[in-house]
Amino acid sequence: MAQHERPLSPFLHYRWQYTNTLSILHRLSGVFMSLGIALFVYWLSAIASGQAAYDESLACFSSPLTKIALFGWLQAFFYHFLNGLRHLGWDLGYGFEKSVARKTGTVVFITAVVLTALTWWCITSQITASVSGGVL
Repeated sequence: MAQHERPLSPFLHYRWQYTNTLSILHRLSGVFMSLGIALFVYWLSAIASGQAAYDESLACFSSPLTKIALFGWLQAFFYHFLNGLRHLGWDLGYGFEKSVARKTGTVVFITAVVLTALTWWCITSQITASVSGGVL
């Protein structure tokens, strides 16, 4: 009786693909946005609680760790939004070809990075202008 080789688990011979990474990033960005909502709720409740609570929240939001979290939340928002539009196109039956899927994935990723940087620059330049005496 001949012994047959046992089949390998898929992850042992499966080649990692660009679309896998984009799919995982889409899920992770959704989770990260959900977690980031806690900061938004904290900020809204501080506004509703009065000037002292709002000043405390501004101190929290000015910490470097919170700024990094907000930048990541903004990146997650833009990526998730743009990739959601890409998925909507797929739901309508467009963009399934391998080359088109790869190009749209690249466009989504680069556009999310550019929009994040542009939005962050606009936010920080407005904050800098208001601190130095400019008008918002």
